[in-house]
Amino acid sequence: MLKKLFAAAVLGAFCSVAGAQETLVVYWTKGFYPAEDKALDEMVAKFEKKTGVKVELSRYSPQESVPKAVAALDSGTPPDVAYGDVFDFQVAGKWAYEGQLEDLSDILTPMKAAFLPITLETAYLYNAKAKKRAYYAFPMKRQTMHIQYWKDMLAEAGFKESDIPKTWNAYWDFWCGKAQAGYRKASGKRIYSIGSPMGVDSSDSFYSFLTYMDAYNVKLVDDSGKLLVDSPAVKKGLVATVKDYAHTIEKGCTPPSAVNWKDPDNNVSFHNKTIMMTHNATISIASKWLDDSNNDKLKPEERAQAKKNYQELIATAGFPLKPDGKPMVYRSAVKVGVIFANAKNKKRAKEFVQFAMQDENLTPYVEGALGRWYPVTKSGAARPFWTEDPHRKIVHNQFSAGTVPFEFTKNYKFTILNNENVWAKAVNRVVTDKWTPEKAVDEMIARIKQVAG
Repeated sequence: MLKKLFAAAVLGAFCSVAGAQETLVVYWTKGFYPAEDKALDEMVAKFEKKTGVKVELSRYSPQESVPKAVAALDSGTPPDVAYGDVFDFQVAGKWAYEGQLEDLSDILTPMKAAFLPITLETAYLYNAKAKKRAYYAFPMKRQTMHIQYWKDMLAEAGFKESDIPKTWNAYWDFWCGKAQAGYRKASGKRIYSIGSPMGVDSSDSFYSFLTYMDAYNVKLVDDSGKLLVDSPAVKKGLVATVKDYAHTIEKGCTPPSAVNWKDPDNNVSFHNKTIMMTHNATISIASKWLDDSNNDKLKPEERAQAKKNYQELIATAGFPLKPDGKPMVYRSAVKVGVIFANAKNKKRAKEFVQFAMQDENLTPYVEGALGRWYPVTKSGAARPFWTEDPHRKIVHNQFSAGTVPFEFTKNYKFTILNNENVWAKAVNRVVTDKWTPEKAVDEMIARIKQVAG
């Protein structure tokens, strides 16, 4: 009897171990729209069905994604796969430098021809421990800078879209002068024409500032990551950028509250029509109304108005010609995920990343964002989704004209400068503290050299 009980216990324990399901721990940024989350859920379900592996998926807001991953990493229990909308800006380069990330070259190198230009550069990072560069992150989607404005507010101000100048100074003077004055006179409302994000806690503000900097052809690092900030031409360009960016609030055409704006605030001001136009690093402003137009929880009249806003009243556009008269070349931010070097299930993690990168899984996920994110692959960008919609077509044209990468792809310490937002701090020195642009730039350059030199 005892032998039978013992045998049964051993058999039960064996079955329990044998029957334990393999798991994969995944951290992911929560989608902006329900369709994004639905596409990810479907991708996960397909992977589970194919492999028999249970995916433990945790979703976090963009603001939570870095702290959650850092906490797990510090505790010695990192997720197997982690994706964050701000990993590229804030942590991927640092993690790679410290040797915290798994080399994904075996996945990405065979796929190299499938990616669009200026995509894999963001994933090609330096590992100081291994003393080499490699693909230490996987790209999922991209973004760049756009301008969105209300056509009906422009019309009420007494102007047509064809009246908007194409050259740099004339463009901003038109919005700051004629358009604002015309709308205020016609409506009796004290609105502002230009929503320029200036908050230190806003990634929108540094992305917008760096776009202005690109307009002035300022190059802060060379291809090896060496600083160029001691060049008189660079300093001159930075002074012009700070002066230009601060100009709209000084002229009274950007709301004074913009110095405290966080990322959603220019969107909210635009939706409330307290500003006529804004620059934004995605077309989430227009896409919000597309999402509302399909939201069955809203009243029919609300959905109809949302549809009209998207299809008729909001315009998406690129920036005007640069001060030198040449077209803008936009910087592309590539949103990346990672596998940590000490993850428990790296084999399955790589399988999951390969699975996620397949067209049939990646395309629904990217398109689920309604145009907020642009594809990383040539096949994704070639789809009618990007050419048959007036807003998305502008995005497609901007990317198709060619883009440039961020400084942190060459010198990872620029992620620290972005986190500190030395760019918005310089603008605030001029706007709030009444410093000269020259003095603000001197402080900025000193900090850049201290951090990234």
